[in-house]
Formats: sequence, C-alpha cells, structure tokens
Amino acid sequence: MSNKTLSIVSYITLIGWLVSFFARPDKKDELVNYHLEQSLGLIITSFALNIIFTILAGIISAFSYVSMAVGIVLLILLILGCITASKGEKKPLPIIGAMFENKFNFIRG
Repeated sequence: MSNKTLSIVSYITLIGWLVSFFARPDKKDELVNYHLEQSLGLIITSFALNIIFTILAGIISAFSYVSMAVGIVLLILLILGCITASKGEKKPLPIIGAMFENKFNFIRG
C-alpha cells in the first residue's frame, strides 16, 4: 500500500489504525506517522467521550442528544482527517489535532 493509502486507512476504526501501523514499509515516513498520531488521538478522544456521555445519558436522558451531536462532530473530524491524508498534507484535525502532535513517540519508532 502507498503512504497515502496507509494514512487514510489509519482513520478507519482501530483495526484500520493497526493495519496502517504494522503495514507501513518505512517506519520513518513523516506522512504516515503524522496521520497515525492524529487518528490515534481521535480514537482515544472518541472512546473517552463515548464513556462520559453514556454515563451522563444514563443519569440525564437529555445528554443522549448531546451525545449524538458529539458523535456527528467526531465523524466530521474523521472525514476531514481522511481528506487531509488523501491530499498528502500534514495538517492537524480541527479542535483536537494540536493536542496530539508529537505525543506518541512509539509511532515514530
């Protein structure tokens, strides 16, 4: 797979991230590593927000609507990440991307 393809696949679920992480031929490729970091940050954020809003929706049912809205925002971020990766650009995701730049040293090998 090409580096652009691996960058795009990294955004598609945790399994896609794992495929991209282990299938990259060059462990030092900046494009793939950058999008691996961004997508892992998105995955971690999604899991954390899912847990928080599931608990809150169990307590106050109105939070289920907020949870849906947050889910839509996360889906939009995923799509924006895929678009950026398909263009071969290294641009952080809006809202959360800057938090995860250069945070996961194990990705860079």
